[in-house]
Amino acid sequence: MAAGDGRDQTRTVLDQAAHENFPVAPFFLPRAWRADLMAVYGFARLVDDIGDGDLAPGGGDAVLLGLDRAQFDDRPALLDALEADLARVFSDRAPGPKHPLMRRLGPTVRRCELTPEPFLGLIEANRQDQRVSRYATYDDLAAYCELSANPVGRLVLGITGTASPERLRRSDAVCTALQIVEHIQDVAEDLGRDRIYLPAEDLKRFGVSEADLAAPSGGASVRALIAYEAERARDLLDEGTALVGSVHGRLKLLLAGFVAGGRAALQAVAAAEHDVLPGPPKPTKLSLLREVGATLRREG
Repeated sequence: MAAGDGRDQTRTVLDQAAHENFPVAPFFLPRAWRADLMAVYGFARLVDDIGDGDLAPGGGDAVLLGLDRAQFDDRPALLDALEADLARVFSDRAPGPKHPLMRRLGPTVRRCELTPEPFLGLIEANRQDQRVSRYATYDDLAAYCELSANPVGRLVLGITGTASPERLRRSDAVCTALQIVEHIQDVAEDLGRDRIYLPAEDLKRFGVSEADLAAPSGGASVRALIAYEAERARDLLDEGTALVGSVHGRLKLLLAGFVAGGRAALQAVAAAEHDVLPGPPKPTKLSLLREVGATLRREG
């Protein structure tokens, strides 16, 4: 594959940063932090796109990872190849990583002295998505979030050199909350992939069937279920918000943006009267800015 094709695959992935609920690498951060955050985002987006079958068409990423183009939709093989490329990121031996997003990640790993564990967690979460499509209990879902969401916050703290046991605990709460918010917003999309991230014990509690989740809009029981899950996410955000007050300067503003993104998304869900089945309720930029201000006042 030509070098230009590799750049195209990378650009396709990184362009998605603009569509996230919260800012990935906002302009006010130091340039080095922005570059490192985008490198980590590129990895996280790539692994999620592999796990969801959302890679750019044509098999370019498979080729970049050393596979045959015909394996473009072999998700387990792609995840294995990505893990092998990750090992090359952390190795001093030639050859280096194959995929351009992984080559971009290398300087960040070395500069910030990051460890493989958070990256491996994200890969394992996407492997789990190939095996598990339903979660019996909230504890089961929380264990999944330990792999799928919490590593991202831990990487942010690693990049900014601010990790501590208490901050990691608060970060985990925020990241799990953001993952639950995403699950709430994407109920219909996830069901289209034959996945349900709402715990089965909660569906039973509110008398909601899978057929109810497939309806064009949510009835009273579905909305009550979504309201319950939203409150759970809000409680986790409350638990984690002290993370914002534990840091200073531009990092405080970045972390406030993460918390505010979750709160603004929950406001959008509430404004839709907790009917998420027609499509994911999205916060406005104004509501996000208001929540950033509220979070900073609360933890300033």
